[in-house]
Amino acid sequence: MANPISYADVLAARERLSPFLTPTPLREYPLLNELVGHGIRVWVKHENHHPTQSFKIRNGVSVMTALTADERARGAIGASTGNHGQGVAYAGKLLGVPVAICVPVGNNPEKNASIRALGAELIETGANYEETIAHCGRIRAERGMTLVHSTNNPHVIAGAGTMTLEILEQEPSIDAIVIALGGGSQAVGALTVVAERAPQLKVYAVGAEGAPAQYESWRTGQRLTGMPIDTFAEGIATGSAYELTFDALKSGLADFVTVTEGAMYEGVRDLIRITHNVPEGAGAAGLAGLRTLAPKLAGQRVAIVMCGGNLSMTSLKQILRDEP
Repeated sequence: MANPISYADVLAARERLSPFLTPTPLREYPLLNELVGHGIRVWVKHENHHPTQSFKIRNGVSVMTALTADERARGAIGASTGNHGQGVAYAGKLLGVPVAICVPVGNNPEKNASIRALGAELIETGANYEETIAHCGRIRAERGMTLVHSTNNPHVIAGAGTMTLEILEQEPSIDAIVIALGGGSQAVGALTVVAERAPQLKVYAVGAEGAPAQYESWRTGQRLTGMPIDTFAEGIATGSAYELTFDALKSGLADFVTVTEGAMYEGVRDLIRITHNVPEGAGAAGLAGLRTLAPKLAGQRVAIVMCGGNLSMTSLKQILRDEP
């Protein structure tokens, strides 16, 4: 199965989201056009303007509003490095559903505090996301809660797809979208929407060199798991390619590039300077990737996604000191 969801699933997700979330801005910055060069016009989709400063709130609200009454009563549990956890916790608070979120030991403290502030139980377990999600599965079984996976859930992917619906409604002339790729919900959601609404539009993915599982899986055509992770960009710090998104990414992406920590650091600084928004590492990966892809996209209209703005103060200080 190449695509795990349909366009109708995305439209249904938007109906569930609309009482709770408003569209985020899509903005063009002339200085960003100058920075990227090659005659490219760049629009930034500001998913950092959501209540949890991340597109993952779309996924969380989508999946939580789709739970049955029995599932809501038993509560939901998920594993996260922060943004997915905040999205699920936010939705749980809206709907009165008990939520527990498992995060890696040593996770971004600001994201941990935000999850707790939204009323969720925070469980610190595992050295990285891959270990955390394994521990999360065991806790789910013990408690009888519903597992809300950050990627392997059709409602999660459909929720992410609503972002691309907005982009096409806000700027129908877009030629390409450049998306930071962690689990792949955002990219597969985009592929689903453009196949129906704008089949000429190309979707490009950006990964971190320090978390190569998704890129190497796409490059080799083999779904890889348990690969090393060494990146400050928590949102794309993925050690495995996932069952539900792998085939769609393999067949649908126009290209996939990886970027260095230094390139993402530079992207954070440039976006702060030009847009006066503070992206996290994954939120700057789109710009970093676009700069690599720029010769290929010369003269085109390109949307990049500031997918999150939950940058820790420690990381921000390092980036401003230029210490990758």
